[in-house]
Parts: sequence; C-alpha cells; structure tokens
Amino acid sequence: MRESLEPIIKSLPDKPGVYRYYDKNGKVIYVGKAKSLKKRVSSYFRKTLDSGKTRMLVSKIADIKTIVVDNQYEALLLENTLIKKYQPKYNVMLRDDKTYPWICIKNEPFPRIFKTRKVINDGSEYFGPYASVGILNALLDFIREVYPLRTCNYDLNQKNIKAGKFKVCLEYHLGNCLAPCVGYQCEADYEKNIQSIRQILKGNYGEVIQYMTDDMKAYSNTLDFESAQRMKEKIEAIKNYQSKSLVANPAVGNVDVFSIISDESYAYVNFFRVNNGSIVQSITQEIKKKLDEPDDEILEEAIIELLSRFGSASKEILLPFELELEIPDIKITIPKIGDKRKLVELSERNAKFYRIEQLKQIKIVDPDRHTKRIMAQMKKDLRMPVEPRLIEGFDNSNIQGTNPVSACVVFRDGKPSKKEYRIFNVKTVEGPNDFATMEEVIFRRYRRALEDETELPQLILIDGGKGQLSSALKSIDELGLRGKITVIGIAKKLEEIYFPGDSIPLYLDKTSETLKVLQHVRDESHRFGITRHRNKRSRASYHSELEGIPGVGDKTIQQLLRKFKSVKRIKSAGLEELSEAVGKSRAEKIVEFFNTKE
Repeated sequence: MRESLEPIIKSLPDKPGVYRYYDKNGKVIYVGKAKSLKKRVSSYFRKTLDSGKTRMLVSKIADIKTIVVDNQYEALLLENTLIKKYQPKYNVMLRDDKTYPWICIKNEPFPRIFKTRKVINDGSEYFGPYASVGILNALLDFIREVYPLRTCNYDLNQKNIKAGKFKVCLEYHLGNCLAPCVGYQCEADYEKNIQSIRQILKGNYGEVIQYMTDDMKAYSNTLDFESAQRMKEKIEAIKNYQSKSLVANPAVGNVDVFSIISDESYAYVNFFRVNNGSIVQSITQEIKKKLDEPDDEILEEAIIELLSRFGSASKEILLPFELELEIPDIKITIPKIGDKRKLVELSERNAKFYRIEQLKQIKIVDPDRHTKRIMAQMKKDLRMPVEPRLIEGFDNSNIQGTNPVSACVVFRDGKPSKKEYRIFNVKTVEGPNDFATMEEVIFRRYRRALEDETELPQLILIDGGKGQLSSALKSIDELGLRGKITVIGIAKKLEEIYFPGDSIPLYLDKTSETLKVLQHVRDESHRFGITRHRNKRSRASYHSELEGIPGVGDKTIQQLLRKFKSVKRIKSAGLEELSEAVGKSRAEKIVEFFNTKE
C-alpha cells in the first residue's frame, strides 16, 4: 500500500456507499459499491490477492474517493450512474442495445405503429427491445391483420383533414386502412384500436378480449351482425396468438426474470419480462469480465442497468440464487418449484443457447479468442499454475502381453499435432503389466526431452486411474520434474480425473469444454496406440509363419512381404513369380514348404 493511501483507508466509514479509484493522472479507473466501505476497500490491499487482474488494478491506484449513501440499493444505483459517466477501464459494462429493434407507437394524431432501431425522446411509446426480428415482424403482421391502421406519414391534424389536403390511397381500397386522412374514421375510434394494441404489446390479452367481447355483444344487440362477426374473428385471432405465446400459468402475473451463465472471461445475463404468463420481452447481454468478478456481483449490476434502461411495472423479480440486493417495493423470489421455477430455467436455457451461438461465431471469426478462452478454462478447472498450451497423452496397448506398445500423442492449443505423435516399443517389461509399461515409457520420453533440451508439456494426461498415474509419477519424480509439469489420470468408466496425492477424483460437467479436450487427447492416444499395435501384431504374425521356412531369413521375408503384401498371396504365388522376387533356389524351398504343410 502506498503511504498516501493508508490514512484514506483507515478513515473510511463502516457504512454503505460507492468508492472510486483514480490513477496518477487523476482518471477514474474503477467504481465499486459496498455494504461497508471500510471493509470492502481494505480487502483490495491485503498481502495476497488471488487474481492477477486485481493486482494490476491495485498497483495503479493513486487516490480513493467515496460517497456514503443510506442503503445498498442506493449504492447500486449510484454505482451504475458513475460507471456510465466515467466508463472506467476495470469495470464490466453492459453492451449498448442500439442494434435491437423496437415497436414504436408514434406520438402524433392517428398514431402509426412501426419497427425501429432508434429510440427518440419525442413522447412516442416504445415496446421491446426484441432479440428476434422474426418475432417482432410476426407480431406487427398480426396487429395489422386484426386492426386497420394507417401507414402513410402525412400530418393528419384536424385542420389539414378539413381542408381536404389528402385523398384515399390503395391501402383503403384493400381494406387495410379506414382512411382517417379524409375523415372516414374518427380519432376516438382510431384511439380505441391503439389502446387495444398497447395492451397486446404489454401482454394484457384478457383486457383486450373482454373489451372486444363487449363490442361484439353491442353490435349483436343492434342487429349489426356483420360488425359482430368481424369482432368475433378478431377475438379468435387474439386468442390463437395468445395460446402460442403463453409460456406459464397466467396466474403468475407480471414478473421480471433474470439469470446468468458465465465462463472464465465472459458472463451472459438473460432478462425476461413476463405479463400474464406471456414473455413480452427477452434480452441476453454479453458482459466481459475485467477483474474475475463473481456471478452475484455481475447479476446485481445487470439487474439495475436493465431495469433502468427498459423500465418496469412488475412488483416481483425471479432469480436463480440469493443476492444481497434489496429494491424498494419489489419482491425478490428464488423459486424452487412450479411455474415460476420453470420461467427461471427457461431464462437460463436462453442464456446458455446465446452463449453457445456466440462461441460458434467466435470460433469462426476469432479463433485466437476461442483458444485463449478454452486454455483459461482448463487452467481453472484443472487447478494448474499455467495454461496447458502443450499437452501430451499416453496409452498402452497389448494383448496378453504380446507386442506391447505405448502411444504418445501431442496437442497444441487444444488441437492434435499429429506430426509429433510417437510410438514406444516396450523394452524392459515382460507380460501384461500396464503399470510397469507406463513407468518405463514416461521415463524414456522425458529423459530424452531433458537430454535434448526440447520443450516440456504443461500437462501430461495418463489414460487410466490411480495405478497408472502413480506409475507415471515414479518416473516424473526420478527425473526431478514434479511441480514443473501437471500430471493427471482419466478413467474411462465415469470420466473421473485423478490428481497426484488426492484419493477423491474430480468429476467435470459432461458438457465441459475442458472435459471434451481431455477426452479428445485420451481417445487419440487410444486410437493411435491400437492402430500401431495392430500393425505390429500383423507384421509379427507374418514373420512367425515365414520364419519356419528353411533357408529363408529376415531379409528374404521383407522382400517377399514388400512384393506380395501378405502371406496368403505368397502361398498362392507360382514358382516363376517367387523366383523373380527372391531367386530360384529360395523360391523352390518356399513352394516345397507350403506344399508339405498342406
């Protein structure tokens, strides 16, 4: 801690508030909130900090300023405001939503309803944003099908209409508009349609259906059966649309749903707005982590930002886990069962799907970022001091101890480097002894690497459980490499991952990218080892049969196999063919040997 900061930190109050860190140039580099300013700020200046990013931040702090508030909620709001104002380098910031489309009800006489990506503060109403343009277009098509609305951009004030400045257009003749431009539709009647559309966009279908049902009955009572029939068709259309958009029991009411999925570098926050059981808004935000922030901190900030950006009339928020967040007049619920729990799970699935789609795009557009993310995740999952940029995997192959071989495969940045694969013919082990084989091969591999001063891997993966791992570690210890290389074993049955000196294995999620890389390494070593073992066994079987021929040695056997490829073809070959390959004398011996055998 700098001497200039010590008196500031010691004098901080034990109260909620917001703190700002400044660099030597007087620029704000971080804004944070705290339940206790004294405890939170002091925690940055402990002797040991787990995160390298946090250590970097602390090294640049030249000054600290704080603002005391009454409670945590006020601290959250103020933090959000200051982050927007200063845009500090080390704070996470939600990506702007300018690219999302909205539905606009224009602030004008006989309002138009249209899609837009620009939100203008002119008194118009905006609904959204919509994550899917397809859903938005389907909703607009439905509204235009049920309600006749104008699409022109004329200034339809009463003065212009009475002056007869406009004429009916094709939309009127097609029945899509009732021509308010020439006074065929009054403003009050048009406004009734706009009110119904507002309720549909808010998800309040019940009010719209009740209102239209009353109108239908009124038309029927006055014997206007054509109008009553048209109203009935509109009611059926709304009910049909409602049934498709309903995702929960309408008794759920109006709620906002938030969930978060994260990896080593990014977090993905999904936000649902639910009205009467229908999702009327869905947004997923990607947030880049700056200081390895935990999920609860990111979710708190995201909730405040999204609610302030889109507004909210809901009195309840559904979350996947507890937060230290309190919002005045809003109930925060962590549902365990029922329709509300299903909504939270649906929100989590949306966040996961969004993340998967983003990762697919990144893999194509920015493969370096994709690799860095996987390497960082593997470092974290496997508790390694460094990223496993170079991985070597080992697997033994033998059948009842015959022709034993051990395969070594090499992966760079999570991908196979096949030109570096190696096969080891076991020299000192007799019989089927996997443990002794592993010990020999590991010793030979890394003794040679040390002698030649070649690059050592950051991670060695042994195909097998505790026994194979212990055997490999004997050689690693003998070579003095313990602590310099991470060595783990992976068992096939339940994909258990074993660490040295730990009897309890690690179980990674089946969808984990770390597990997928380890499985790929294990499967490659197995495939490569089996293939080479099969070839060696096949060559051995050829040699064993041909070695019984008197006067035929290894050199002759190699000449025969090179020309005829198999023992079967050698057997069926004539004397003349064999003579061309190995000479008449040897050819006669070969023919005589196989004839006698038959």
